[in-house]
Order: sequence, then structure tokens, then C-alpha cells
Amino acid sequence: MANRRLPAGANPADPALPDPTAMRPPPRGRKSPTVAQNRAQLTPDARRALIAQNAYLRAERRGFEPGHETEDWLAAEAETDALLKVGHGGSSQ
Repeated sequence: MANRRLPAGANPADPALPDPTAMRPPPRGRKSPTVAQNRAQLTPDARRALIAQNAYLRAERRGFEPGHETEDWLAAEAETDALLKVGHGGSSQ
């Protein structure tokens, strides 16, 4: 890491100078427990609502042709569960 030079005559203790640590990005690491807890609190009703919305959109794209309701639901369920799994970071970490 390169050292930064202060301008000639500058006092490092001068409060007018910017704090070099203030420009550092936050440390990388695990996500905050709050974020992980919010994702984990998906209720069965909320999951069902996501699946229902996805199934509806699939039927809409088909022009609401009858006879494919179960197919739409199962495909929507698989897609929603896959998206939720990715949202949780995939396999257990």
C-alpha cells in the first residue's frame, strides 16, 4: 500500500485534514445478522403468494388457455423455490 504524503508544512494532527480511515470501504465479511434474519422470516403464506403471482404471470403469458393450471403452479413453485434458495446464498454456508 502506498504511503500518502502530506503537503509541505501540513500538520498531521490538524483537524482540517481529512481522516484517511474515513475513506476506507467497510470491512468485507459476513452479512449482518439483521439481513439474514429478514430473509429467513418468509412465512408459508408469503411463499404461497409469490408462487401464486408467478403462476398467474405464466398463465397470462399463455393467454389464460385453460387446462394448464397445475403445470403453471408446479413450474412457478419450482422457480420461486430456486429464487429463494439463491437469495439465501444457495447451499448452506
